Amino acid sequence: MATLATLAFAATACGSSQSASPAASSAPASGSASAPAAGGTLVIWADPMRVKPLQPFAEQFGTENGVTVEVKEISKDNQMTFLTASQQGSGPDVMIGAHDWIGNLVQNGAIDPVTLTEEQKAAFSAKAIQAVTFNGQIYGAPYAVENIALIRNTDLAPDAPASIEEMLDKGKELKKAGKVKEVLCIPVGQKGDAFHVYPIFASGGGALFGTTPAGDPDPKQVLLGSEESVKAFGKLKDLGEKGDGALRTSLTNENYIVNFAGGKCAYLVSGPWAISEVKKGGVTYDISAVPSFKDGKPATPFVGVQSFFVASKGKNKALAQEFVANYVTNKDVAKALYEADPRPPALTAALQEVQAADPDAAKFMEAGKEGMPMPAIPEMAAIWEPFGIAETAVVKGGDPAEAAAAAQKAIDGSLKN
Repeated sequence: MATLATLAFAATACGSSQSASPAASSAPASGSASAPAAGGTLVIWADPMRVKPLQPFAEQFGTENGVTVEVKEISKDNQMTFLTASQQGSGPDVMIGAHDWIGNLVQNGAIDPVTLTEEQKAAFSAKAIQAVTFNGQIYGAPYAVENIALIRNTDLAPDAPASIEEMLDKGKELKKAGKVKEVLCIPVGQKGDAFHVYPIFASGGGALFGTTPAGDPDPKQVLLGSEESVKAFGKLKDLGEKGDGALRTSLTNENYIVNFAGGKCAYLVSGPWAISEVKKGGVTYDISAVPSFKDGKPATPFVGVQSFFVASKGKNKALAQEFVANYVTNKDVAKALYEADPRPPALTAALQEVQAADPDAAKFMEAGKEGMPMPAIPEMAAIWEPFGIAETAVVKGGDPAEAAAAAQKAIDGSLKN
């Protein structure tokens, strides 16, 4: 599951469940701290997709360090379950989750910074390290990077479109010819879907926040009601049900991938989690970046980074720090997690090996190279619902200025701006 807890668009990942053998040697990286003294228990909480591949590595870590390691499956409301348990003193030592949890977890005193050496940081993609950095400190060891891209049926659309306009022209041509049912497969639903539509919104000039002097998102500067964002919502209206018909509320997270896999559209905006279903459908496909509007701004997708966190209230913090900073940051762990749930590894060496056998991983990374790490500030939670309501309103033909103003008012009210 794409564990973005505040979003209503959670997308189910599809992948094999095969486990992998642990590394023959997993000594701490050069320059890292010494291992903690033996003894104790390390408790790790993970979602269902990660429990099985982590188990052999957890057992090896336990053997090497003379400790007991428990990997517990958490499958519902993971972030809130972790916060509640931490406050009650019954939480884990290590938690696995999405980087955009970080602001909320730090605000609630639930996680500690992770101590990585310069050599370790350099081994990850710069985007991954940027994502797990909050208030100047690293709060997670990244292991997977994910972003959406444009997946196209190459039998219907052989060439990657140079612009949104070119993509729409081809999609409408195919629909008119009766070869597809939809111009574009992208989820909207009745509540909107900010995550999937954001690249198009950004290319239209829209933005969520201003920036602080340090370059971080500034929750005191919400920009959904700005002139530029109103124009971007206008672009979404043009693509909507009373315009080009590319954005439709009948397309939801439950059916948009299935429609593409069934040949009902030539273009799909989705992430690595869609590929298994696409392959099952027998679709010949290729992956490229979501295109921009002609003369528009870049269509920057959100980038999500799955990470290991050290719990502030864990009972064995030294052991947790050792496991997160110096053990799960090795190539073998990254590859095993990839094989269980094929999202591109954050560790460069693992990505290089993976993409040799799976070119899709490299194509998704290329499509997201100009992406924006999902804002990890706690205030991001106030964005999703008002944005979604505004998106749905304009897709149905509503006034962009009114929709944007309503979203701005709701968010500012929630944030007490």
